[in-house]
Amino acid sequence: MSKVKFILTCEHGGNEVPEEYEYLFNKEPEVLKTHRGLDIGALALFERLKTIKADSSYFSTTSRLLVELNRSPNHKSLFSEYTKPLQKIVRRHIVAKYYTPYRNTVYAKIHKWVSKGHKVVHVSVHTFTPIFEGKERKVDVGLLFDPKKKPEKGFCTGWKSEMKALNSNFTVKFNEPYLGKSDGFTTFLRKEFDDSSYAGIELEVNQKFYIGNGHQWPQDILDLILTSYGAQIKVFDKTH
Repeated sequence: MSKVKFILTCEHGGNEVPEEYEYLFNKEPEVLKTHRGLDIGALALFERLKTIKADSSYFSTTSRLLVELNRSPNHKSLFSEYTKPLQKIVRRHIVAKYYTPYRNTVYAKIHKWVSKGHKVVHVSVHTFTPIFEGKERKVDVGLLFDPKKKPEKGFCTGWKSEMKALNSNFTVKFNEPYLGKSDGFTTFLRKEFDDSSYAGIELEVNQKFYIGNGHQWPQDILDLILTSYGAQIKVFDKTH
């Protein structure tokens, strides 16, 4: 039995809003279809990655504009401008029903593996908008991690090398368009488990490929990500 367990998650897989909160978006329903409402294409990519390797996988289709699963409980961006004005008791209900169960389930699975002596590699699947605040993001694929965590840095270095060997036409960068050590689910989990037990990585892929191809991932970007992921997990599995 492998000592390494691989878990995939997708926190921003959809833009669903429970019926009781739909009224919050009556004035701006279209916002739910934008990158603010969900990570466009992330769930489709997550489903494909699962076919390569996932000892366990979890996703959410609740819109991040209701509650942000990729933020810590006390973070200022846990709620959006649509939900911040709600009464505290209502916000607590949202957290209890849509935030805590997801996060606790993922945590429990990792804890179970770690307690049995396994090392866990967690890949959180995300996408990003190609233009943010009027500026074009010049990155196709981002691998986010904490540079101080050797297992994370090692995994991402290998993954990036595999991508470059497969297709050098894509721009793959570390910790872009966000910093891997910024607040997020993987950041939270790093504090719960030591380096020898947990490696948390966020995969960020530019939405331009998905949107520009009729809301389907083009085969070349799929080949790049899936093949390199498969190759890197085999290497990591053998060396840990």
